[in-house]
Amino acid sequence: MPSPTSATTALPERYLTPEDLASLLGVPLETVYQWRRKRTGPPGFRVGRHLRYDPAAVSRWIADRMADDTA
Repeated sequence: MPSPTSATTALPERYLTPEDLASLLGVPLETVYQWRRKRTGPPGFRVGRHLRYDPAAVSRWIADRMADDTA
């Protein structure tokens, strides 16, 4: 499994779909939607009816999770 640091460097330079996020983090798509409902995952936003994630915000969210694990 790649380290979280390598995952953040491999982020695309376009907004991510929920499918992209699930694939990037290696979690089921339903987990991404549960995070959204519970407001525990990376912040997403709507473009019309489509959900998208800013790669920079995802990177910050991952870094925050890593910091919480080391504290």
